Amino acid sequence: MQDLGKTIMIIGAGLLAIGAVLYFFKGIPFLGKLPGDIFVQKKNFAFYFPLATSLLLSLLLTLFFYLFRK
Repeated sequence: MQDLGKTIMIIGAGLLAIGAVLYFFKGIPFLGKLPGDIFVQKKNFAFYFPLATSLLLSLLLTLFFYLFRK
């Protein structure tokens, strides 16, 4: 049970840190505006697909979970 408690506390601290960054800095400046993100805008239509942002976040989360699993 102590391992579960420790894991929940680590996840909570991570969520708190992410929430503080989003609250005080109005978002992360470079996320959503990377060169590989797809944005198409026409008269009455706008399409946005954050491909590069998704790949970057996936890579960072994979590295994070890999480091904490060991």
